[in-house]
Amino acid sequence: MRLKKRELYIFLVGILVGILIFSFQIKNEAVAPAEVTKVEETNVASATGEVATEPATYEVVKVVDGDTIHVVADEKKQTVRMIGVDTPESVDPRRPVQCFGDKASEKTRELLLNKKVRLESDPTQGDTDNYKRLLRYVFLEDGTNVNILLIEQGFGHQYTYNKPYKYREEFIKAEVEARESKRGLWADEACLN
Repeated sequence: MRLKKRELYIFLVGILVGILIFSFQIKNEAVAPAEVTKVEETNVASATGEVATEPATYEVVKVVDGDTIHVVADEKKQTVRMIGVDTPESVDPRRPVQCFGDKASEKTRELLLNKKVRLESDPTQGDTDNYKRLLRYVFLEDGTNVNILLIEQGFGHQYTYNKPYKYREEFIKAEVEARESKRGLWADEACLN
């Protein structure tokens, strides 16, 4: 009689273990297709020589002024202050619009509004400024650095806030060339009105 109880016990434990194994397999089969897809995507990218992950792009939904924009990131509007460039003020409620401020804002609007951009941070500058704006370099989809482009075309000047930043030498050179060529706000007639 004892042997029969023991056999029954082993039989029941075996069934229980079988049920657990079966339920575990069903759970894993439900997850498996997503994992396979992920691996296939990575393998395809590797086989074609492309980088598996592309940099994130963000849509510019508003241009505040020449050096400040709003982008949508994670379904939330974020304010971005461009690193290394300062354009004349056009929206500061404490001051009148500065010479060339409207033109700088218009140029940034023309370049960025409703376009996708890539943002690059710079560890030397911190993540945000005193106004909680993200500090970033802004790149068009074709790789153009908008920060330096504004300086090159004379819509702003090189600006070092506290510490030298990654592209500082290039930005200084761009400003010198814009001044010498009298482009934009450096033109003789730029601020006569």
